[in-house]
Amino acid sequence: MEAEPGTGAEPGTGAEPGTGAEPGTGAEPGSGAEPGSGAGTRTVVLRRARAADARAAADVWLRSFAAALPTVVRPRSDTEVRAWFRHVVVERYETWVAEGADGAVAGVMVLEGEELSQLYLAPERRGRGIGDRFVALAKERRADGLSLWTFQVNAPARRFYERHGFTPVEWTDGDRNEEREPDVRYVWRPRRS
Repeated sequence: MEAEPGTGAEPGTGAEPGTGAEPGTGAEPGSGAEPGSGAGTRTVVLRRARAADARAAADVWLRSFAAALPTVVRPRSDTEVRAWFRHVVVERYETWVAEGADGAVAGVMVLEGEELSQLYLAPERRGRGIGDRFVALAKERRADGLSLWTFQVNAPARRFYERHGFTPVEWTDGDRNEEREPDVRYVWRPRRS
């Protein structure tokens, strides 16, 4: 699977469905506030996922993938994606969710070793800084560096990651991902002074 916006991890990395790292824009990392927030504005909290979050996280993944990557054919059914989140993603990997003030899951991010393997946002929550906050959190959690894969057709994701200091280092024809969709590997390394 691929990394978002509408992106995910490559086969053999432990992640399945798609490649998944997603962009959002806006608020300062760790602030809890969405851009333009004032008194009474809902906040979004980034927290570690629990088993009870698996279904909601999978549903965000499914909706985001469909919205961001309409031309990419998913090789897994909705039921298979939900089972993958329940039995693999949340149980085995460092999985984070963005939770709105209403308790709804608005985004999901998954770290597997140094790989940012999944980053997906609910389509209606894009552009509010959640993706930026997830990337800042990933960089904090993996201070020595990160890598990720995203589909080549996902121009918004590519711009998002490049804006966050990721550099493309490998382009493939998609023969190593389930979707058989051309992809690109990005890396981020901290600047050393």
